[in-house]
Amino acid sequence: MGGPPGGRRIEPPPPRAWRVVGLLWFTFLINYVDRQVVFSIFPPLRNQLRFTEVQLGLIGSIFTWVYSVSMPLAGRLADLLPRRRMVLASLILWSLATLGTGFSNSVRVFLLWRAAMGVTEALYIPAALGLIAAWHGASTRSKALAIHATAQLAGIALGGWYGGWSAETIGWRAGFFVLAGVGLTYAAVLSRLLPGPPAAVEMPSRRPAAAWDIFRSRCYAALACVFFAFCAELWMLYAWLPDFVHGKFGLSLAQSGFTATFYLQGGSALGVLAGGALADSAARLRRAGRFYTAGAGVLLSAPLAYATFASGSLAAMKLAAAGFGLVAGLMIANVFAAAYDVIAERNYGFGAGVLNFVGGLSGGTSIFLTGLFKERLGVQALMGWAATAAAGSAVLMLVATSAWFDRDRRALLERQPGAGD
Repeated sequence: MGGPPGGRRIEPPPPRAWRVVGLLWFTFLINYVDRQVVFSIFPPLRNQLRFTEVQLGLIGSIFTWVYSVSMPLAGRLADLLPRRRMVLASLILWSLATLGTGFSNSVRVFLLWRAAMGVTEALYIPAALGLIAAWHGASTRSKALAIHATAQLAGIALGGWYGGWSAETIGWRAGFFVLAGVGLTYAAVLSRLLPGPPAAVEMPSRRPAAAWDIFRSRCYAALACVFFAFCAELWMLYAWLPDFVHGKFGLSLAQSGFTATFYLQGGSALGVLAGGALADSAARLRRAGRFYTAGAGVLLSAPLAYATFASGSLAAMKLAAAGFGLVAGLMIANVFAAAYDVIAERNYGFGAGVLNFVGGLSGGTSIFLTGLFKERLGVQALMGWAATAAAGSAVLMLVATSAWFDRDRRALLERQPGAGD
């Protein structure tokens, strides 16, 4: 496939572009099921491996800390190495880490395998997002990335249910073995069906720009700050809501895992799909539309995050969780698409890696601090602080976008004519 002069990306045939999204959707689904399943098996881990509350918090924190620290390097590798091969390598390696988790016979071994999963899963997202963005131009990029992001939501919901179900039926160890087999089998399928990037992206302009060029954009820096605050409340919900539902409302493990994830992720799926379409339309009217859509999502989601843990009834909790997911989906759909509006295509991998580093560092710390302080302060109060920080950061990003987006965009176009077209 040829390309226009200068190596600018051309619009690929739509069927193949969407085929990339579909294949990577199932990969990302497996990614999130494998990492999320553990949060629904806290009770048997307490009983069988003698996990304490702080150690349970470390299950999520160690994964996210290692995942986050690995992200900048993984992102840079995605700009230097074939992204298709990185996706395949990541899927195989994290499936092996999932297998190892099932063999864990102590707290220490279990946590070591969680760290290994953090490293291996970190290789996936910068490569996958860069591959999708290479196939989709400005007119479909938010929708494509939003559809891919729904796999994260489906994986969290499915992982929450599957973890509780496997613990109560086949056993949590066998549950991990099954997931590892699914991942390795799909890797064989993906190796045959997943295409590489369009030919235009393989032209000389594909050589990466200076990595630190991304920080020339003040809007990118503001986006990273709001993503830090957003992920604190997001991961507090992901990690601790199943245990909260089990303890407060007396549901079984399977019911708690399902309830804590279905309403939250169902709302998020609708929000992500709507947010992708809305942001593509907003960006056609005003180039900064993706930033405004993402910021509005964080601002509106903050009080609903608090209400989820403050609810006095199961019905109110379900409603708050679904509402949070719906508006939070606006941010989830657009965080990377917005970043790609102000950074060079040749730094898409590194830009995504840095954002995931920031978000994972925040999420891991949030999970750990919740485990450390929830008995003393209560999860409701902890969420109140996180939600306040998220709302404040969203306001600051919206102000920064209004002040600096046009200048950031002009500076990018001077360095890379046609960026984001």
